[in-house]
Amino acid sequence: QVQLVESGGGSVQPGGSLRLSCAASGFTLGRYAVGWFRQAPGKDREDIACVSKMKTIDGGTIYADSVKGRFTISTDNDKNMVYLEMNSLKPEDTAVYYCGTKASYYCSGAFDYWGQGTQVTVSS
Repeated sequence: QVQLVESGGGSVQPGGSLRLSCAASGFTLGRYAVGWFRQAPGKDREDIACVSKMKTIDGGTIYADSVKGRFTISTDNDKNMVYLEMNSLKPEDTAVYYCGTKASYYCSGAFDYWGQGTQVTVSS
């Protein structure tokens, strides 16, 4: 059974930083595409970062324009974890953040497995 568990969310002031973690069990994250997503109240889910195993696509890492240059996705294959380092946070980054993965090398298309989400709130 695949389980993904996010942690690291919380409240932070604008300009601050947070590091989200996602621990996986029952699935090897480093073998396939893995990503971070977010959903703010009343808005559609946004794909914000993904590590593709097809390195011909942007070196294997893809970011949404809204977070490019501020957020960094990384994986630790030994620990079977994925991280999202978030810097220069803005109020519009407030959302529930999810990690996701699937049995595919590509970031495009639907993801099969999801965590329960972790809340990030950016406000002064």
